[in-house]
Amino acid sequence: MTTKKSVEMAANAPAPGSRLTSIDAYRGFVMLLMMGEVLSFEHVSKALPGNAFWSFLNFNQSHVEWAGCSLHDLIQPSFSFLVGVALPFSIAARTAKGDSFGKLLRHALIRSVVLIALGIFLRSMWANQTYFTFEDTLSQIGLGYTFLFLLGFCKQRTQLIALGVILVGYWAAFAFYPLPGPGFDYASAGVTADWGGNFKGFAAHWNKNTNLAWAVDKWFLNLFPREHYFNFNNGGYSTLSFIPTLGTMIIGLMAGNMLRSGMAPFALVRCFAMIGAGLLVLSAALHFGGVAPVVKRIWTPGWVIFSGGCCFLLLAVFYGLTDARHKRRGLFLAVIGTNSIAAYVLADGFGAFLSKTLYIHLGPHYDQLFGDAYSTLVKGAIMLTIDWLVLYWLYRKKIFIKV
Repeated sequence: MTTKKSVEMAANAPAPGSRLTSIDAYRGFVMLLMMGEVLSFEHVSKALPGNAFWSFLNFNQSHVEWAGCSLHDLIQPSFSFLVGVALPFSIAARTAKGDSFGKLLRHALIRSVVLIALGIFLRSMWANQTYFTFEDTLSQIGLGYTFLFLLGFCKQRTQLIALGVILVGYWAAFAFYPLPGPGFDYASAGVTADWGGNFKGFAAHWNKNTNLAWAVDKWFLNLFPREHYFNFNNGGYSTLSFIPTLGTMIIGLMAGNMLRSGMAPFALVRCFAMIGAGLLVLSAALHFGGVAPVVKRIWTPGWVIFSGGCCFLLLAVFYGLTDARHKRRGLFLAVIGTNSIAAYVLADGFGAFLSKTLYIHLGPHYDQLFGDAYSTLVKGAIMLTIDWLVLYWLYRKKIFIKV
């Protein structure tokens, strides 16, 4: 039986193949944060010690050492979350064109392989041989993408169950992995027993380079040809993080389903905001209770919940400012967001080349226009402008690089 509410929801639902400005703007915002690393607020902050403004910007352009979060730490989870958000739209668009499930699955498998390979390629640039590492954002998404695709055809109840299994299972695997014994060689893991980032008590199961993910990488990464034997990752990052990253993508998948549900726009904004706030409260309780710490570098279940809350809040903001008001604002960000792979490669793969080129053609001291303290701002602003103009040209020509 058709009801008035079902008719309204059908009217609000986006058409297959349509793009939401909010998704492109949010993705563009995330990529701009990553591309903005060339501004190097750290250099400015060090040149102007005691300046609270630049110290604040520097903190939010850096990754926290272990527990906690900065704005920069939200780049990777947002990118992963948005992969999940976009999937229902992609499936609907391809299905509307007549693509079979088999064809869609082949595309998902190919996309997974290409993302993993692209991550390895970018990490291998300027290396003497292929650098097999899988903690890169693209590789992490690639490792879980096919599983996400399959879940995209499941009911929301199944998606929730899958998310629960990932979070609880990953938490339990770390919790049951034995803590270092009295004779443990911390130097071999690149840490010290009294490192300030270490947790005490039960939470110590999630300490840097003494956890399950570190142990798995000591076995797994040494199966590949390497310049040096792998003992530890300096930042504590791990391959196994792709499993909880899949959890982040599932959270995004459910958000994407909500966007396609036809719910009234501002009711959707309120729903996103409530879910986001609820996840933040839950993650705080788990973290400060010592049950599930919030650590981005090993993508703890606590981090999945915390970052998921942040992503829902950011989506509420971008959706509320654009699609909910039927406004196509944010062209500056959308230019980046519609070509995120190109933006990623420009920033991560060609940044050093562009920097060197500017010194060749503009002179070795062009960035000293306002003194050495602000040199990275001058150089970075020029690099960002060039990158954006390249992306804008692609946008105007309707050239969108997809995987």
